Amino acid sequence: MSSQPIVECFFDCSSPWTYLGFEALTAAASEDGFAIRWRPFLVGGVFNTVNPSVYEMRSKPVVPKARYFTKDLHDWIRRSGLAIRWTPSIFPINSARAMRACLVADAQGACEPLARRIFELYWGEDRDIAAPDVLAEACAAAGLDPQATLEAADGPEARAQLRANTEELITRGGFGTPTFFVGDDMYFGQDRIILVREALARLKAPA
Repeated sequence: MSSQPIVECFFDCSSPWTYLGFEALTAAASEDGFAIRWRPFLVGGVFNTVNPSVYEMRSKPVVPKARYFTKDLHDWIRRSGLAIRWTPSIFPINSARAMRACLVADAQGACEPLARRIFELYWGEDRDIAAPDVLAEACAAAGLDPQATLEAADGPEARAQLRANTEELITRGGFGTPTFFVGDDMYFGQDRIILVREALARLKAPA
């Protein structure tokens, strides 16, 4: 019997495109029968190291491109049916503790429900996901012990793992969120999930 194929998903909850990709990937996994290995990381660390043009785009936007970017995002939001607010009151946001909490949750098999609730709180309800009380609410919704989860998220092991995931993505050629891997094949962006599915189908096809 062949093992279930796996898609690695490097993600940071601070991105609306990642929220779209997160939900699209979980739906595809349910339909196609593949597993997801969640890889929380800190996208700001990637931008600082290999993709500083993101900051320049924010400070000196190309107006036609920025206008289209907003239209494109709203087109994808409409298609997804998700409640996504652009932009939240706090943007960009420090997502480090939230992503460390996702790492802690992953060890308990609860990364997906925790990340989903963090996405909902930030993008749907305009809540500050850097605030401990908001993260505690997300942990409780995911069936986790809020105090224990956040204490572990602030500990050295979670901090080291988040740095390691961030550095690994950079080493593997990544530059933003969401980034997917099928083996060594990298796919960037929520609109590339169709290509992820095609790559998985090729793996399943008889030689």
